[in-house]
Formats: sequence, structure tokens, C-alpha cells
Amino acid sequence: MTRLAVPLALLACALFAQQPKPETGAGASTESLLDVKRIYVGQLTGGAQATALRELIIASLDSTKLFILTDKEDRADAILKGAADDKTFTDTHDTYEGTSGHDTLGKSSSGTSVAARASGLYGGNSLSENESHHSRERKHEAYASVRLCNKNGDVLWSTTQESLGAKFRSASADVAAKIARQIALDYDKARRSDEAPASPHLNRNNSPSPWTIAYSFLRALRRISKRPS
Repeated sequence: MTRLAVPLALLACALFAQQPKPETGAGASTESLLDVKRIYVGQLTGGAQATALRELIIASLDSTKLFILTDKEDRADAILKGAADDKTFTDTHDTYEGTSGHDTLGKSSSGTSVAARASGLYGGNSLSENESHHSRERKHEAYASVRLCNKNGDVLWSTTQESLGAKFRSASADVAAKIARQIALDYDKARRSDEAPASPHLNRNNSPSPWTIAYSFLRALRRISKRPS
């Protein structure tokens, strides 16, 4: 047991040294999208419709059931900010259709004798029909470019979405739905990546992980135990 005390003590010290030191300050615990629990949606810059689009984004994010949406910025651990707008424009279409036809028939003859007389037969037929159409359609085009930041200002997630409207949704509502769908997909992707087994050799900082160090010490202890006394 005495022979194992020193290696075990070294192992404990190594594991303790490898543990990340807790940070201090606002937003210190929010380092990734998976750390976000409560979101505050800030005022979006843009046109007059930016305020209405903000409300749609809040409702869409709340429907994902992944986060708590709050109206108090100081209670949130992440803030969604960015720019958005919903513009109205007129789409103009001009079409032209035309049909035309022409038919001509002619016959002539001539002779040098008195009995022969010059004669001719001619005919013609033409058809022309032209039609043009002019239409104007009022449409909406919405966009939003948003980013999710922690209280230190670090960007945790971002996306840009735009829409001309969906079958059963307006352009603004469709943009808000796309933002919620994208953050849900990225959240699920991050969760599955976080649950995957870590590298057996290096951690995210490209330095030996505590488990790699522990495994090396266990192999050393096994070699020591096999030595003849």
C-alpha cells in the first residue's frame, strides 16, 4: 500500500490540475448554445415592422420549449439581437400574345397569237390578332439577421432568414418560424455532439484529458505491481 501511495497522490494532483477553473463575472457559465436556459429578445433594428417581427420571433422561440423567454434582460443568460424588416412591393407582369396569317393565290397566262388572250386570277387572305396583358400583384418580403450572445458579448449562435411568405403564413411569420426551426436543429446537433464519446487522447483544448492521464498512471501502477520484489 505504501508503494502505491505516491503514484495515487500524483494521480490526484494531476486530475485536480486538469480541472477547468471556474470563471467569474456575468455570463461566465454560458459558453455554448447548450448552456442557454433563459433568453431575452432585444429590440431589432430595421424598419417599422421590426417590432412586430420581434413579437413573432418571441412566440416562435417559445414554441420550441427549449428555452424560457423573459422580458427582463437582467434575468437572461443570453440575448437575441439583430436586424429585421418586412417590406411591401408591387410585382408587375406584362405579357403579349399575337397571331397572324397571310394567304395569296395568283394565276396568269399570255400568248402571241390573236386567239390567245392574256388572263390572270389573284386572291389574298390575311388574319391578325394581338392581345396584351398587364397585371400588378402586391407582395411582402421579410428578413431577419439575428445572433444570440451571452452577457460578455460572445456570439453563441446566429442565423439569417428571409421569406416571401408561405402557403398559410405571412412573410414575417414564416421568417420567425424559420429562426425557431434553425435554432432547434442546431441545439439538437450540439446536444448529440456533446453526448458523443470524447477523444481518448486529447480534449477540446488539444491537451491531454484527465482520463488519458489517469489511464497512463494506471498502466504505470500495473507495471510496478508486476515487478519482482
